Amino acid sequence: MTNLTLLVLLFPLLGFIILGLAGRPMPRRGIVMVALGACGLAFLCAAISFFSMLATPVAARTSDQVVYTWVVSGDFQLSFGQLFDPLSAVMLMIVTGVGFIIHVYSAGYMDDDPGFWRFFAYLNFFIFAMVLLVSADNFLFLLVGWGLVGLASFLLIGFWYQRPSAVAAAKKALVINIIGDFALMLAIFLMFKDFGTLNFHNNGNGIGIFEQLAANKTTNAICLLLFVACAAKSAQLPLYMWLPDAMEGPTPVSALIHAATMITAGVYLVARANPLFELASVTLNIVAGIGGLTAIFAATIAVFQLDIKRVLAYSTISQLGYMF
Repeated sequence: MTNLTLLVLLFPLLGFIILGLAGRPMPRRGIVMVALGACGLAFLCAAISFFSMLATPVAARTSDQVVYTWVVSGDFQLSFGQLFDPLSAVMLMIVTGVGFIIHVYSAGYMDDDPGFWRFFAYLNFFIFAMVLLVSADNFLFLLVGWGLVGLASFLLIGFWYQRPSAVAAAKKALVINIIGDFALMLAIFLMFKDFGTLNFHNNGNGIGIFEQLAANKTTNAICLLLFVACAAKSAQLPLYMWLPDAMEGPTPVSALIHAATMITAGVYLVARANPLFELASVTLNIVAGIGGLTAIFAATIAVFQLDIKRVLAYSTISQLGYMF
């Protein structure tokens, strides 16, 4: 099975570095070529890996590439690895595919904006952060991607920083996402205490979390903290307030955040940690209850909105409730 996940990660990072360092003096055509090229090549690599996986027997559809070992302490090892399996394969296709389409749209939409180079640098950075989040093979580097996605959303929502409303919306998004980041960190601390590792699966550096699962008194606490993080990132009750205000950013930003990229990070985490959630019956009921309430609550609000972008925002929150 072909696993090009590392290239999917590196191309947007390279685009961000080029545009961040040399974007200001570059002609607009050059900026577009760098940004679209980086995202397009990432999508191409994701597609090659995806179709390679489809041609592989089901039992062999998992590949974990350890890029480097970061920490070794006694029996504990923590590596930066890229996990490619059916879940991450689908998410990589969505993130890079939708991201590429939004890049193409942005080339025309942002044509007259003085911050043209900065906008595309932020877009490439966002794609890099999302790819890191969905391809990490352990909870620590998932947390790094999680935090970088929140930073990217702050930069994009507040892109028109001359507008007080955009700055306020960006701050609100950042604060609520940090609440989720803190909950995710606490969950990671508890997982390390219980399992002695942060890897999802055995990647050659010892047994993973999902291979040593057993219900214990902290399983519900871990899953509840994970869901708080998911609720913040994916705008579930009571942490939904940032998403309607995120419409203050340029329209391509609204599309990027609302169109199956950032806001599905929470849904992805619940799916990734599904073996844990299966052992946490109390938290499963909470997830179902809050998801259902959010679906009804946000859809009801959407009925009374007059601004079409806010209608779409509340509709998005409602559909995320259905996903959960």
